Amino acid sequence: MAEKIATRHAYGEALAEIGENPRIAALDADVSTCTMSCMFGEKYPERFLNVGIAEANMVGIAAGMAASGYIPFVHTFAMFCAGRTFDQIRNSVAYPGLNVKLVGTHAGLTVGEDGATHQCLEDLALMRVIPGMTVICPADGNETRAAVRAIVQHQGPVYLRLGRLSVDTVTDTPDYTFEIGKAHMMRQGTEATVIAAGCMLQEALKAADMLEQEGIQVRVLDMHTIKPLDEEAVLAAAGETGVIVTAEEHNILGGLGGAVAEVVSSLCPVPVLRVGTRDTFGHSGNALELLKRYGLTAEAIAEQVKKGIELKNQ
Repeated sequence: MAEKIATRHAYGEALAEIGENPRIAALDADVSTCTMSCMFGEKYPERFLNVGIAEANMVGIAAGMAASGYIPFVHTFAMFCAGRTFDQIRNSVAYPGLNVKLVGTHAGLTVGEDGATHQCLEDLALMRVIPGMTVICPADGNETRAAVRAIVQHQGPVYLRLGRLSVDTVTDTPDYTFEIGKAHMMRQGTEATVIAAGCMLQEALKAADMLEQEGIQVRVLDMHTIKPLDEEAVLAAAGETGVIVTAEEHNILGGLGGAVAEVVSSLCPVPVLRVGTRDTFGHSGNALELLKRYGLTAEAIAEQVKKGIELKNQ
């Protein structure tokens, strides 16, 4: 059976593994047992700093460390990482192009009972508009580990989005490779394409299975990198399948769906339908029930695929 693990937990393991590099440091805003940066802290206490509930200061400290040659990894919940510290990220990290890795955990609806104040559904949009920022949203533990290894080699600021909920591992296939800015084709198909990120990749694959039972062959792309977006893969999907459905645990405004729509509308206009939260805040509740309530399910993706095919054939 495939491993079921939260991306934040796989991240903590991966960070501790690469921590033997003396240039890597970790900073946390007093939530290290939640972000799992504690694994690094236990192994390398001399390069671990808990700044307390002072997220803006934490980013400023990380900027100074990066300017001094370190590779600092900054940790807190996505709502605070992308929202509370936007000014410091924009002006102190991205503007000078410093090598800071920003890790926002507990993103999206699957924070569950923590409710709307902590369910960050805007972070991809916020980070995507910052010049020079790389934005990555891995789907499972395997992909998270690969992303960590990649971003430590990448020069420049990165935002890595992680979740609280344990999810199925779906990227542990023999042909799987991870490269920043390159989508991975999880499934071939000719009638429509589903482009998914994060935990919605699992739902996209389920939707493809459901549609196959109805004789509909759907391509599934794992778009782990939101920025830089793999425009080549998006345009190939638009040209070869004629309809795209995006799926993300994020507002449909400004995130993966917005990025894909921008490319398609400019260069290869075809129907683009977006599955995500629809310009609304979250709600406190069980994580899986919230995904159903907000229509972030395989059934919703399948419905949008069929709607898109109808539009294509009009």
